[in-house]
Amino acid sequence: MSSIYILWDDSHIWGLLIKRALEAWNIDHELVRGHQIAQGLLAGKPPAALIVPGGWAKGKALHLGGPGILAIQKYVGEGGNYLGFCGGAGLGLSGAGGLGLSCWERKGFENRLHHFLSGHINLKLDVGNPLVPESLGDTALVPVWWPGQFSPQHCDSTTTLGRYREPGHDFWVADLCVGGLPEGTLSDWENMYGINLLPDFLHDRPAIVTGASGKGRFILSYPHLETPASPQANAWLSHILDTLLENGTTKRPALPAWELATTPVQWNEPELLSVRNSLEKIIATGQGHFLLFWRNPWLLGWRRGIPGAALNSLFALVCKVISTEPGSESMQFWNSVKDEFMTYMDIFEKGVTGYLLAERFAMTMRSLEPDTVFPRGLQEQRNGLFGPPPGAGGIYAKLLSVMEELVWMMDKEI
Repeated sequence: MSSIYILWDDSHIWGLLIKRALEAWNIDHELVRGHQIAQGLLAGKPPAALIVPGGWAKGKALHLGGPGILAIQKYVGEGGNYLGFCGGAGLGLSGAGGLGLSCWERKGFENRLHHFLSGHINLKLDVGNPLVPESLGDTALVPVWWPGQFSPQHCDSTTTLGRYREPGHDFWVADLCVGGLPEGTLSDWENMYGINLLPDFLHDRPAIVTGASGKGRFILSYPHLETPASPQANAWLSHILDTLLENGTTKRPALPAWELATTPVQWNEPELLSVRNSLEKIIATGQGHFLLFWRNPWLLGWRRGIPGAALNSLFALVCKVISTEPGSESMQFWNSVKDEFMTYMDIFEKGVTGYLLAERFAMTMRSLEPDTVFPRGLQEQRNGLFGPPPGAGGIYAKLLSVMEELVWMMDKEI
């Protein structure tokens, strides 16, 4: 078998995270697209493992199409390894558009707040399972970033490697850091308002699962074990990779912190540098009006409803592109799309800046004159720029697709 494959379609910043992890640990890998899988890549050049990063599971399924889905099922059934994170975990489940590697399904959300969870959370581990490293003991502190949930079924070999326990100190619900609130605050709020913000509904629910599918194996993880500078999560990921690669045990350091703002420039292309500058201005506008903030050096936080995740992904992809020396194919591609891209970028910068200012105005006026700002108008502005959630649309999708194409081309040129 050859290198690890990373399914690149609809992965955004999450694809960069796992690519960055494998680069840091010098593990051979290749970015692949859904259409390549549909055309027989897994059969012709089977990898040691297929990793499917986070992102929108339905979007990944659309890129794969029926032939691509069947190709992954065949690859795993004949002995392949599938490792899916968050959206990639959801893709591996049964249900509409899923791969059906496990008969488990994705659980729906009874409360919308339940979807907007992020930060570190403790897991109770299945000690003794060969996929769980002994070095972690019986608990691990791992990060989740807006995860889905499993709906267990009793119909196959799927077993749980880790179950949710109490949240860590940096745990957020929507745009509120509940991990940093004074003791007793959440109890007071529940008594006063009848709303429980603690993720008690997660307690003992599966977070990471594994099982057999034919002769192969799947590991589905809603926690992002590839998160930078998360030592216990990174140790677990390293152990899983050793198991899949059949390498024995390799001692690897925790993944280094990711400083997006100080990304070194290897492709000194004036237009690309101006794109990064435009995105920095947009983010600064959001910060200046209390709509955006940096949770850590690679991850934006945002007020509920602001499309911070989209801005974060686009900014990260641009930083990745300019930090890579281009080859002839990627330079030729960029030159062929550059003029149109820059036209859209100019519209995007003006549009997003205006939208963020309108959101700030609405935030002020809601407490003074609730009828002043029409919410549908803000929604139409946001959808025109970013498309309706959860997928990527609008002008944002045009910009995103070019940056993702560049990263994929550059990966082939290395």
